[in-house]
Amino acid sequence: MLRRTLLRASMLAPLLVPPLLLAPQMAAAQDFPQRNLRLVVGFPPGTGPDVVARTLGQQLGERLKQTLIVDNVAGAGGQIAAQQVAKGTPDGHTLLLGEVGSISIAPATHAKLPYNPARELVPVSEVVRADFVLVVPATSAHTDVKALVAAARADKDKFNFGTFGAGTPGHFGAEMFATEAGFKIEPVHFRATGDAMTALINGSVQAAFVSTALAAPQVKGGKLRALATTAAQRSALLPEVPTFTEAGHPNVNFSAWFAVFAPAGTPVSALDVLNREVVAALQSPNVKKQLEDTGFTVRGTSRADTQRMLEAEAQRWSAVAKATGFRID
Repeated sequence: MLRRTLLRASMLAPLLVPPLLLAPQMAAAQDFPQRNLRLVVGFPPGTGPDVVARTLGQQLGERLKQTLIVDNVAGAGGQIAAQQVAKGTPDGHTLLLGEVGSISIAPATHAKLPYNPARELVPVSEVVRADFVLVVPATSAHTDVKALVAAARADKDKFNFGTFGAGTPGHFGAEMFATEAGFKIEPVHFRATGDAMTALINGSVQAAFVSTALAAPQVKGGKLRALATTAAQRSALLPEVPTFTEAGHPNVNFSAWFAVFAPAGTPVSALDVLNREVVAALQSPNVKKQLEDTGFTVRGTSRADTQRMLEAEAQRWSAVAKATGFRID
């Protein structure tokens, strides 16, 4: 009898262990968050990333029943903000609204980046994407992508593209397009968005990749001409503009994405709570409408899907960097 009782006890013991092991994790999930949250964004107030952070942040704070403070830590194309969060306390209360430039392009172009996004940051969820359009001055002779490519090939590496900074998505997108279409560009880098747009409108530069939301008013106002969009489908903001696939260049399909990150080492229980609430906040009708009206495509992905996206983006932009030889030392 004693042997039978001991045998039953030994068989039941494993069934009792999982709840005991899960108890701390369940408690941690219920206790999170314990105080105000901080969402760091690497660009100034009023910019696209700031709008995304504040639109998401207000709803996310309400859902988590905590005040969420948007902290603008501008500089170096978002790299200062990324470094600050990467070196921060991994408790889930300090987050980063990271973007393609500081997370995917910078590691491929900088010899000495002061942070390692793949090792020091973990994704919570992809938030939004912003597609680009290839634009030329309204006075340009180029009326479609085919005409521009022909002119660029004939220019013998002197066809210039305006960019919003070296190593930005618009710059690397232009390099990607040129490599795919068989010509080379002469990039003209501007430090201020306004300066770049002015130069483009007055014809000082021949072309540029500009976010659809920024380009649309100028296209509709007759100051710029849009030749193609990098989106998979035509944009609701510029429905008459074909995709690059329609224009015969299906490999030109990049975008500027934004995602929420936490420092590596953040408890999985906190990451799960954050992912659930970020996704729910993005599906709020008001939040979704505000972001879409600003020209963004709302995402809201799982942590696993976001990680897969990041790995694909790292490969994409690393290939562009190698093909062009572009480095910032």
